[in-house]
Amino acid sequence: MNKSKCGMQVRIIKEQGQQVPIEKADTSIQISENDIYNAEDWIKPSNDFKGLHNLVKNSTILPQCIRAYKNNIAGFGIGVRYIDDMEETQEMKEEFSKAERIIELLNTEQDTKEVFENIIEARETYGIAYLEVIRNIAGEVVQIDFIKDTSSIQKTKPLEPYIPSTYYHHGQQLERKKRYCKYKQEIIGGKTVYFREFGDPRIMNSTDGKYLEEGETLNLAQQANEIMEFSIGIEPYGEVRWMGQVLGVDGSRKAESLNNNYFENGRHTPLMIMIKGGTLTNESFDKLQQYMNDIKGAAGQHAFIILETESTDGRIDFDQSEKPEIEIKDLANILQKDELFQDYLDNNRRKVQSSFQLPDLYVGYTTDFNRATAQMAMEVTEEQVFQPERKSLAWAINNRLLNSYQFKYVEAYFLEPDITNMDDLYKILTVCNNAGGLTPNKAKQIIFEAYGEIAEDYPEEWGNVPLAYSKSQTNKMGFDLNQLTMSLQKQIEKAAGKHDDTVVAVMKEVKNLLLKMDKGE
Repeated sequence: MNKSKCGMQVRIIKEQGQQVPIEKADTSIQISENDIYNAEDWIKPSNDFKGLHNLVKNSTILPQCIRAYKNNIAGFGIGVRYIDDMEETQEMKEEFSKAERIIELLNTEQDTKEVFENIIEARETYGIAYLEVIRNIAGEVVQIDFIKDTSSIQKTKPLEPYIPSTYYHHGQQLERKKRYCKYKQEIIGGKTVYFREFGDPRIMNSTDGKYLEEGETLNLAQQANEIMEFSIGIEPYGEVRWMGQVLGVDGSRKAESLNNNYFENGRHTPLMIMIKGGTLTNESFDKLQQYMNDIKGAAGQHAFIILETESTDGRIDFDQSEKPEIEIKDLANILQKDELFQDYLDNNRRKVQSSFQLPDLYVGYTTDFNRATAQMAMEVTEEQVFQPERKSLAWAINNRLLNSYQFKYVEAYFLEPDITNMDDLYKILTVCNNAGGLTPNKAKQIIFEAYGEIAEDYPEEWGNVPLAYSKSQTNKMGFDLNQLTMSLQKQIEKAAGKHDDTVVAVMKEVKNLLLKMDKGE
């Protein structure tokens, strides 16, 4: 072999020129998957949205799981509360009323909480959901509309350059830079409408998706609204929570279809009549057919059937050994008696529920539950699933949707069910009362809340005196000091109303003496 022809050369290439000084970046410099996702600006969804919709529509468990998320995350409504526990001022009252009014009027076609219910349903179906946001001239959000046709929305990757935007945090105005996306909604046979990403301060033309240059003007009717997206995961169009169960969902649908097809094309022959060494006469065949047609109802009761046969070779006389033999074969044991693939279907159902982290209680399967296990299932699901989802949506409302209002004292939150265990509450109250910490007002509050009512405190002073302390006072003096002093106070007020100063003075002295006796003076 000629070694000269097989030789290899190695060259080290070094960068030439001066080094560029490194400066601190005021924006994110990480390479996002969106930057290399598509050679074009517009990103194509990786999933077939219509296929996902059909899988949910034909599934026997996905609708229940999605409905459980929808009802338990946003279904109890949206409320307003104070951020900090402090004495209420007039400014706080006005801000509280303003926030309630804004949230209530975000959509006049339906309850605001129903808008977020639709968002949750679409997000759990497709992995992403969209909200159209409309602002007034002052830049404040005044209306939100759920975009029903999720599959009609397309988006771009984050586009250059970084755009500065204003953000309000605890009364302070901050500036952040971000690359924003464009959105468009294409309708087959119709026009295309463009949207800008929520928070993008630039003005966009809704007909062509172009941003206005400095000095250009545009009618308000042609200015693009904003889209606020709610997605699961980090993919551009979100990630379906149950994507790992697609094969099981589709397999369950096919198994159900196979069971249903049995009623149309399955085996329904319950028996077989076998004749050896002969054939049925035409008359016997017609009678047998008539019998099968008339067997229903009272016409088939107390009837019997005669089968007549004839020789296969047409002879009328034949030997005993050559008589035709008639045998009736039962075929019922080979019929399908119940649905097929029951274990397969049940396993797939459990896998789908596992992807949603939902116990059987929330999807209608309650056969294996008692009160204790149901209570535990509700508590765990609330803590691990629904409460984090509520907090995430509430954060989006307060820190994004309503950020332009600069609320300082109040915040929006999603209401949640009361899953208090009354047995545990009884034990806690018993221990608290024995330790001397339970007051009549607190006991009244707990009872009223259990019945869903609002309790008003007792106006008298004894309402805030622990029950154990009141009982100890009764035991020491032989009578209920609180009750006696309260009665004396009423008599004093009654005498004062009649301007009977002598009686008032005497009763006050008696009251003071009782208090001194109580203190041991």
